[in-house]
Amino acid sequence: MVEYNVKIDAFEGPLDLLLHLINSLEVDIYDIPMAQITEQYLLYVHTMKNLQLDVASEYLVMAATLLAIKSKMLLPKHDEGIVDEDIEFEEEDPRDELVERLVEYRKFKEAANELKAREEERGQVFTKPPSDLTEYTDEADLKNTEIQVSLYDILGAFHKLLRRKKIQRPIQTRITKQEISIEKRMDEILGSLRNVKERTPFTALFPSDDKEHLVVTFLAVLELMKRKQIVVDQEDNFSEIFVESSEEVGLVGQH
Repeated sequence: MVEYNVKIDAFEGPLDLLLHLINSLEVDIYDIPMAQITEQYLLYVHTMKNLQLDVASEYLVMAATLLAIKSKMLLPKHDEGIVDEDIEFEEEDPRDELVERLVEYRKFKEAANELKAREEERGQVFTKPPSDLTEYTDEADLKNTEIQVSLYDILGAFHKLLRRKKIQRPIQTRITKQEISIEKRMDEILGSLRNVKERTPFTALFPSDDKEHLVVTFLAVLELMKRKQIVVDQEDNFSEIFVESSEEVGLVGQH
């Protein structure tokens, strides 16, 4: 298989990934469980490496930082030999600096989202009176209310798929090498989605257990998303992800 490196601009950096993990695991940002967060973070980085994605050095630096903090928290606390009942000595938490960076980053991220929302809202203001759009209200409008799927969600879904494939794989198997290009796999995926003419589960796009085929299929999905040839959505957080051809979505909106 020809090496295919992909740079995903939507990955805004290691702090963005850490915030995503903290929100997904529903933990307190001021009391981060370092063992759990570090394990999940390393899983994402490892998965990105397996997919031959360009992992920026800042991700690796953050991984080393998380491991260092985790190690410090495992060390036993020692008394410094100073005993004074009137003075309380509070040992510095090794997570403090990371928490401060995350809180600051979250503030800027929320401010950026607020400014973007205001920009979109302002862009919908016109000088003419509002038109009656009742006749255009249909299923296409309902799709717009569904939860947007981020690339982190796609990456997490692919990681679960790899783990499931590994569990279900037979003990003895015969492997035959069959090279397939990303362009060809993209055509196959689009053809399949157009034939079914309805939303298809993300996992249904990966019929093969071959690792090379799995990686090529995943990269093909990313490229189709980038070209806006497919629509990816989910109804609720952590629910199943569905894929649909952009052409089918456009046809629904025209009815």
